[in-house]
Amino acid sequence: MQAIPRRVAVFGTAALLAAAGGTWGAVQANAATAGTRTCTTNDLYLSMGRQDAAAGSLYWPVRFTNTSTGTCALRGYPGVSVLSTAHHQIGAAASRTGEKYGTVKVTPGQTVTSVVRTTNGPVGGPCNSTGKYLRVYPPASTRAVLVPAPLRVCSGLFTVGPVTTQTVF
Repeated sequence: MQAIPRRVAVFGTAALLAAAGGTWGAVQANAATAGTRTCTTNDLYLSMGRQDAAAGSLYWPVRFTNTSTGTCALRGYPGVSVLSTAHHQIGAAASRTGEKYGTVKVTPGQTVTSVVRTTNGPVGGPCNSTGKYLRVYPPASTRAVLVPAPLRVCSGLFTVGPVTTQTVF
């Protein structure tokens, strides 16, 4: 199977949406309240930012860039899991950090982020094999995007934060 470009959306499941951010209707209602439509995978280009390590942890921002011609909104947490070269999931999906969040309006060309975290090596537990991709479901989306990202989850710690406009390394 050939590699899937970052922009190609694949996989769909309502169950992951529920696990990753609630129901489609609730998120659409929140975005509509803000007066802005919800971003779809077709509106977004996903990429990885620069990794940063601190205090035994590895932090890696997932970047969501609005490639559409209009402003759209994201609210909440993306669904994130690590995939092998053969697109098989390695380990459990990332759990949420529990941070509070609001609706993030994303203007054309703007990039917002959500940070994934694991330990920087085996600290209190083993490491999974290194993945080739992250499968990312943007908040409120039932379609995922595969983003090339050689990530190795260690010690059973794999979390994801909400989408934010804050500058992240």
